Amino acid sequence: MFRRLALIGGGAAAASLLSELLERDTTPPLQLDWFTGGGRPARGVAYATTSEHHLLNVRAASMSMFAGKPRGFLDFVQRSDPAVNGTDFLPRRLYGDYLEAEVARALKQGQARGHHVNLIPFAVDALVPETDGVTVIHGEESHRVDAAVLALGALPPQPLGVVGAAALASGRYIVDPWRLLAGADQTQPPPRKVVLVGLGLTAVDVVLELSARWPQAGFVGLSRHGRFPEAHLRNAALPVDDGAGLVEAMRDAPEIRQWTRLLREAIGQPGIEWRAVVDSLRPHLSGLWAELPLEQRSRFMRHARWAWERARHRMAPAVHDAVDALERSGRLQRRCGRLHAVEVDGASLRLTMAHAGVVETLDADLVIQTVGLDTDLRRSNHRLISQLLTNAHIEADPLGLGVIADRNGRLQHGDRHWPHLFAIGSLLRGTLWESTAMPEIRQQARHLADQLLDG
Repeated sequence: MFRRLALIGGGAAAASLLSELLERDTTPPLQLDWFTGGGRPARGVAYATTSEHHLLNVRAASMSMFAGKPRGFLDFVQRSDPAVNGTDFLPRRLYGDYLEAEVARALKQGQARGHHVNLIPFAVDALVPETDGVTVIHGEESHRVDAAVLALGALPPQPLGVVGAAALASGRYIVDPWRLLAGADQTQPPPRKVVLVGLGLTAVDVVLELSARWPQAGFVGLSRHGRFPEAHLRNAALPVDDGAGLVEAMRDAPEIRQWTRLLREAIGQPGIEWRAVVDSLRPHLSGLWAELPLEQRSRFMRHARWAWERARHRMAPAVHDAVDALERSGRLQRRCGRLHAVEVDGASLRLTMAHAGVVETLDADLVIQTVGLDTDLRRSNHRLISQLLTNAHIEADPLGLGVIADRNGRLQHGDRHWPHLFAIGSLLRGTLWESTAMPEIRQQARHLADQLLDG
């Protein structure tokens, strides 16, 4: 059993693991240092928003924080509003409230069990893992723990390589959209023409919020394929089967071209709703990903990722309706193209893009990078990640999908895995692929808690 633990990160994954640990009766009790990095613990970036426009993209009944309490979130919101249904897509701020409430409850229960939790509202500057423990360094202080867990969530976004230095210095190219949303009302005068680079769920959040704040602004969304994520069905639909036949066929042929063919055949069967096929694969995705050779993973990232992400990470129906209304009103346009350059042009920014061999330019008062989750350690300026990479304590996934780790979350260095250094959540995308949504994170939290307490 690891008695002295360091939990590094202040978001939902850290909160879920903390709560799992504190709910266990252990002898001797735990000594746990939780480095939240500032901000409101448990909410992280995803659930810090207060906007009513930002909805969960998973139905309420599937958003419990605990694997063993499937109705947790639904029970929480129904105590205030009994009319809420398990199939509803609720505001993310409510989920942040739920996470905070669960952490407060876990801290109280942990104290009653004799556990000691030290909440430290700072980031960790460095870690020194060894075979018998980990030294944690923050500021001028350092101390030894039995094990440490990286629960960092999304890394600080980095500008795309095609963005010029002058464009970045102008303040008119926004790398971090969430920082902009936190202070968008301070932008004077409001921009009239805004370009979003990327059309995933982050772009959806940004355009819905800013279109309400800036009623005179028009928006252009730019991506290689010019398409937003798909929408959930208004009424929940169960998978037609458990997907076992499709999964077995995919395991027999771990090759992206074959998988694409098998998916098309499954979706093309009479009476089959494609969302049900995609959803039936979800419990098996980590296992399937593990069987893909690196070359096939790379092929998926180049050619099929965009289509899979559109189908897998869908918009709530109400969000889809709001985006559709913006397009029909003419305030939002979508463009296909690969971005080649962003440069200053007088009082504006000029974007150069190409599609189907045709080069075009587009001017904007403001450009917002909305490419979504950044997990590429090789480009990150995160202080702790940079220290761990520089000292060869961890290795970056070659496809930019977080760290190299085993399926239990133990981080790799050289040809070995640290016995006392773990990760949870989005940093494990390269190992598990499906590692960013709460249904998967809560399973990881329970499994990792078991390992830490049995270690």
